[in-house]
Amino acid sequence: MCTGGHQLGAQVSAVLFGDKNQDEEAIASGADIVYLFEHPGESVMVEAYSTSITELLRAEKADLVMVHSSIRGKLIAGRIASQLGTSAISNVTGIRVEDGSIIAKHMVYGGAAIRTEKALSETAVVTIGTGVFASMPKEAARQGKIIEVDSNVDDAGIRILESRPKQGELVNLSAAKRVIGVGRGFANKEDLKMAEALAAQVGAEMACSRPIAEGEKWMSKERYIGVSGVVLKPDIYIAMGISGQIQHLVGVNQAKTLVAINKDKNAPIFKHADIGLVGDLYKVLPQIVEKLKA
Repeated sequence: MCTGGHQLGAQVSAVLFGDKNQDEEAIASGADIVYLFEHPGESVMVEAYSTSITELLRAEKADLVMVHSSIRGKLIAGRIASQLGTSAISNVTGIRVEDGSIIAKHMVYGGAAIRTEKALSETAVVTIGTGVFASMPKEAARQGKIIEVDSNVDDAGIRILESRPKQGELVNLSAAKRVIGVGRGFANKEDLKMAEALAAQVGAEMACSRPIAEGEKWMSKERYIGVSGVVLKPDIYIAMGISGQIQHLVGVNQAKTLVAINKDKNAPIFKHADIGLVGDLYKVLPQIVEKLKA
């Protein structure tokens, strides 16, 4: 988001909570100013900072607020927008400045359509998903300003009683340049080894459609691509045995090159693929892997 911020405006500020180890990383990532809010305690929720953040935005006359499009991010974005007298634009897939106004594109109807909106408020509030902006290498020598902020925490009547690490696989698909996605075209979990062999040959990350992660549970949810999963922006995405429903395509339509392999010549994904191969995965994949080995 710091990289994207510099594409949209002259100055980028980052708001951080509690951990001072993050400030230098934020500056190296592109932040010009870091506002560091002191964490008053483990029982306080991040949303409780919304009033203090809103006061800061008004004082600095911010034009745009970008928040990560997570469950918590959407909640705090909504609170900030409400206090600013506007509404948040969620699930933004593209954003630009035109004649001094913020123009945002975002998904509606479960990813079936893209709506373009012009922000009319003094401060626009949006939630940004992964893959919208390309990441840039960090500059360790980059200089910035760090400002510690005394926060007025809202008492919303909710306290954190316990925090536990989320169970799941650690994978950053949004940073991958090459991704191979597998779908219901594979009959058994063991058969995914064919796709894994190809991924090893080309240096790609493995991903999947929703049924593989949530239905069959053959892969972790962290590898599920789609409107409610991960949104990618790789150099190449290879879809294997994936029909190409709109909910999945939302997660991959920003790939520079989309390759589809499916035995059904009428599969919807072929309408969106740059390269399409109609064929049986069980016959095609082993041949591709052998060709690459040669």
